[in-house]
Amino acid sequence: MKKIILSLFIAVVGFSTNAQIKTPQPSTAQKIEQAVGLTNITLEYSRPNMNGRTIFGDLVPYGSVWRTGANANTKITFSTDVTVDGKSLKKGTYAIFTKPNEKSWDVIFYSDATNWGAPRTWDESKVALQTSVNVQEMPMNIETFTMTFDDITNDSAVIGILWEKVYVGIKFETPTDMMVSSQIEKMMAGPSADDFYASAVYYLQANKDIKQAQEWIDKAVEMTKDKPRYWFLRQQSLIHAKAGNKKGAIAAAKASLKYAEEGKNPDYIKMNKDSLKEWGAM
Repeated sequence: MKKIILSLFIAVVGFSTNAQIKTPQPSTAQKIEQAVGLTNITLEYSRPNMNGRTIFGDLVPYGSVWRTGANANTKITFSTDVTVDGKSLKKGTYAIFTKPNEKSWDVIFYSDATNWGAPRTWDESKVALQTSVNVQEMPMNIETFTMTFDDITNDSAVIGILWEKVYVGIKFETPTDMMVSSQIEKMMAGPSADDFYASAVYYLQANKDIKQAQEWIDKAVEMTKDKPRYWFLRQQSLIHAKAGNKKGAIAAAKASLKYAEEGKNPDYIKMNKDSLKEWGAM
């Protein structure tokens, strides 16, 4: 009998420990991802309902810092620098706080996005950017707090905030034209020294056309002759050696050794000295 009671007790305790009742959250979470040009933006926030309440000027007092939603910070992440109201905002993650008023809102991008609601102690040094936007009245109530990306173009969009009969829009601009123009200029200028170097080293290591590798590494070294790189010269010596150009290999190794000694890199100093000894140049 005691064994039966003990077994029942264990079963009840196990059920109590493992049982978890899941219920809906009163303010559901939403995550939005949006591309604007070449900038990726992620917005995460919680969505309270009106539930028959007066929101602005009552539940959310005018002139006070508001968490802009519910629960944890409303967070926005930009993959590139952006511009808001002519002011630069560095790429990264920010909490969006607001100060609602009847005719306009202050919108604050705050660099600490780890708070639950507004920070207990407001730190002005963490205000990355602040701007003011006008309130637009909606023709009907928006029951659930909503944030959107509106008026999307190649280089701008508007963060929309809607609740009750209020809409406010925060326009931001992305550096799309600058990013695309930079890519075009780089492409039109042809391969860089790093491109030639990486290609040559790959051909050397993969036992591909050593003459082609020789041509590429020579271009890489020529393009960096104003600021010689001892690691470039080291690979040039190895490629020339493999191509049968011992004289060129020795010259490149000596140059690599010189700049490695100036750069105080013991590994490259040793490697070059070992090669020069092997090739009878030391």
